[in-house]
Amino acid sequence: MKFPNGPQTPVVVQMLRWIVNPMLFMEACAKSYGEIFTLRLDKNLPPLVIVSNPQAQQQILTTDTKELEAPGDLNKVFEPLLGKHSVISISGAEHQRHRQLLMPPFHGERMRNYSQVITDVTKQVISQYQIGKPFNIRSATQAITLRVIMQAVFGLHEGPRAEKLQKFMSELLEKASSRLSVALLYFPALQRDFGPINFWGNQMRLQQEADKLLYEEIRERREQADSSRTDILSLLMAARDEAGQPMTDEELRDELMTLLIAGHETTATALAWALYWIHKLPSVRQKLLQELDSLGDNPDPGTVFKLPYLNAVCSETLRIYPVAMLTFPRKVRTPISLGGYELEPGTVLLGSIYLTHQREDIYPEPKQFKPERFLERQFSAYEYLPFGGGARRCIGLAFAQLEMKLALAQILSSKELELVTKGEVRPKRRGLVTGPDRPIEMVVRSQRQVKSPILQTTTV
Repeated sequence: MKFPNGPQTPVVVQMLRWIVNPMLFMEACAKSYGEIFTLRLDKNLPPLVIVSNPQAQQQILTTDTKELEAPGDLNKVFEPLLGKHSVISISGAEHQRHRQLLMPPFHGERMRNYSQVITDVTKQVISQYQIGKPFNIRSATQAITLRVIMQAVFGLHEGPRAEKLQKFMSELLEKASSRLSVALLYFPALQRDFGPINFWGNQMRLQQEADKLLYEEIRERREQADSSRTDILSLLMAARDEAGQPMTDEELRDELMTLLIAGHETTATALAWALYWIHKLPSVRQKLLQELDSLGDNPDPGTVFKLPYLNAVCSETLRIYPVAMLTFPRKVRTPISLGGYELEPGTVLLGSIYLTHQREDIYPEPKQFKPERFLERQFSAYEYLPFGGGARRCIGLAFAQLEMKLALAQILSSKELELVTKGEVRPKRRGLVTGPDRPIEMVVRSQRQVKSPILQTTTV
């Protein structure tokens, strides 16, 4: 079988480039080989075929599972962090069951329960920063999203367990975001104790401490069931599948870790990028503040959520440097034609979200931050896909969008911020996702005189 063209450098060199800076590596490959190319990252596994053409993306994400499968075994790299029962790690009927159990808390009327949590947490965190004292904006957005997760997902507002769990999770996520951690995930042989150099062992100990707290919380919830609770853990514990069966403790733990990793780290990064661009480009900030100030007295979260320019700013933030670089892999089951190539069973396909979002034919001047492009036209689900697509599209996308918009509205309406960091900030690998390549420093110049209190009700 003839694979699409790709770099001919040794496998270990390709893997190192993939670990260190996958965005630059993909851009270099796209420039040399076009919108479909092949990478060889592991001599024991099939080559990866990377695509960035929207039509090819659609074919990959919507093709019948008899021809293409989204096997959980291709996502084993996530297993040390998320567990064997994560919706990311499983496939087939088990994956479908978990999605059906997970989706209800993130849709419809359930969403309005989270609006006030997001607003209150954002107020609490942003009020801690002193006027005139620079701070890392990503530290602030991480504090916001972690606390929101603790309250909305875990139902933990305060107390020793909440504090301990938040501490362990913060440390665990920070360790998991390093390039060394990524290397350990891609090279399982390194996942062991090396005596004094025991990075993996330290990470696993943090994981075990966090797991202990999670299982204690699950056990107590089972013993003291409370049907009035609306946090996502309580809703998941009450959920039943088609056979009337609940999630096991292990399944709950793994899905909670998945929601934490996917829902905290990613939204924190997106918020940090949004605040960077808003304050780097004065015209963007001015337009956004005019829109927020036009709301009048006591606008509800539903009004904020639907603001067109706020939506455009959030959309462009997720386009220019998407937090998720890739769609989940698909494996060819029966021969298919893709991009002019006949691909045989066993071929692994990956859609490059990053490269698709950088296509000049779809997004003119793709390196420029231009929210107006989302006011001028609508993009298809395969031209713009920051949350992936198909059967593995992100379950929490509505929650993430709500959190991003409400947090931005609260911060911008209450504080006059200024960007301290000079020069360009670019994306780099941060764990299995992306993030800024250096700290984004900002400073509070003054309290902002708000025309009216933001977000007083909880209707979405």
